[in-house]
Amino acid sequence: MKNSISELLKERVYLLADGATGSNLFDMGLQTGDSPELWNDIHPDRIATQYQSFIDAGSDIILTNTFGGTRYRLKLHGAEERVEELNSKAALIARELVDQCDKVVLIGGSIGPTGEILQPLGSLSVEDAAAAFEEQALALKAGGVDVLWIETMSSEEEASAAVMGAAKAGLPIVTTYSVDTNGRTMMGLTPADIVKFSAQLDPAPFAIGANCGVGASESVAAVINMLHASGHKEANPVVVVKANCGIPEYIDGKIVYSGTTKIMSEYVRLAVDAGARIIGGCCGTTPFHVQEMRKALDQHTKGEVPDLLSIEEKLGEVSNGAKAQLRGEMSIAAGALNDRTERKRSRRR
Repeated sequence: MKNSISELLKERVYLLADGATGSNLFDMGLQTGDSPELWNDIHPDRIATQYQSFIDAGSDIILTNTFGGTRYRLKLHGAEERVEELNSKAALIARELVDQCDKVVLIGGSIGPTGEILQPLGSLSVEDAAAAFEEQALALKAGGVDVLWIETMSSEEEASAAVMGAAKAGLPIVTTYSVDTNGRTMMGLTPADIVKFSAQLDPAPFAIGANCGVGASESVAAVINMLHASGHKEANPVVVVKANCGIPEYIDGKIVYSGTTKIMSEYVRLAVDAGARIIGGCCGTTPFHVQEMRKALDQHTKGEVPDLLSIEEKLGEVSNGAKAQLRGEMSIAAGALNDRTERKRSRRR
């Protein structure tokens, strides 16, 4: 495919993805409890503005407004029979904008969790979930996306179903997981588990990674642990990271994310050093953040894998679970990691 994600990564060392969808749409008037996907029909102009803002900020990849686009999520809004319409409209809005660009920008078709718990813990079968993901993936392909972007997964069962369904569309697949519970996903997967599990999927995703979670420090730690588990083969698979812009806080009646442009710029640099090839922002990340992330990425030369002290000094605390993984699983021996950390501490005494 011309301008495919694999071809673009042959030309560029790193790709910059976009920022948040939901939190930015709230700033445009979306209300709590509303379906963002319905805006693809009701307010296509606002969705176009959202996409264009990230294109203008320097994103190489923008994601469609379809995170909750399966029939299970849309059913909450009485729109379960509108999967094809709402997903294809989201992609078509992006396609029109991207086709007018004077640079290559790829469209990732966002596919989020169903919101259901899959068997054996829940009632939804893998087969039924896969059918729902297939329905969404085919609609996104019809709208013109370049890659299917499965995000915020937490369990092997649902990730398997998502890949199984998305594969029917015949497009490259990216899968990212929310590592948000002491170095694990909500369903207990560590970054190492994710790498090993992903290698068994058929088809194997083109790229895997972490998104959302509890902040940039945890996301960078997840990247390091994923690269370790993959033997530090950065092209197999490509590692992606889209970290939240700080921690959400409730201020004056609205959710505000604490991340600054300085922190998100530091995050981009550390993510590159950690081994990520595709880097973006998740919840709370605005076009202004992404613009500064673009500058930081373009001016950065990759350095050595950051140690725990560097991550915590620049981005904030890492959970105990992620710390244990860093100390015990990095390709750099634990002793070497601790030596570097101790040397940095000594210089600050």
